[in-house]
Amino acid sequence: MSIRNSLGLRNAAIGGRMHSGWGALVVVSQNAGTIEVIERRRLVVATPGAPGGNQPYHFAKGLELPEAEKFLGDHFHASKLLASTAVRALADELRDRHYHVIGAAVLLASGRPLPSLEKILSSHPMIHTAEGEFFREVFSKACESLGIPVTGFRERNLDEDVQAAFGKTATRVQRQISTLGRTLGPPWTRDQKLAALAALVVLIASGNP
Repeated sequence: MSIRNSLGLRNAAIGGRMHSGWGALVVVSQNAGTIEVIERRRLVVATPGAPGGNQPYHFAKGLELPEAEKFLGDHFHASKLLASTAVRALADELRDRHYHVIGAAVLLASGRPLPSLEKILSSHPMIHTAEGEFFREVFSKACESLGIPVTGFRERNLDEDVQAAFGKTATRVQRQISTLGRTLGPPWTRDQKLAALAALVVLIASGNP
């Protein structure tokens, strides 16, 4: 049986794999041990046509350092507002469908700490790295602002996390996720597969059988 809270809502978890200005979200639940993908959508976290748009650090490179700091702070605030509005709407829709979001998962890169902004803006590869971190942080902070706890999973270690969560059934779970696209239809790319796996680990950690 699936876990229900005191209001009779079934537990669900959101998985997110972020890109520059957008992310792929997958919501999963379980019913009698069967994995259910109950929602998929594209999360837009950059205002179309706004300066910097999907590449805020690229834009900030052309500014003086104090201006760059202010621009990035303002851009983060605007992106977080977009993300929190979208995630709140998603959680409300799920509640109407009798699901309760107990947590969220976000896919991470290497996890190395970023240097100072001055050093970031002087290195093109570091600018790309910083933008990835920027939008992952936007999603995480948006969820946390709504009271949804967030767990980060390094992509390269996700198989190990799935193994730790599911034990002997890990391979079966991974196979199920890999082939779900046959019944769900598109989109079911690497984005959705990784987001779903990470969300499932969060769901299991919550005590969902």
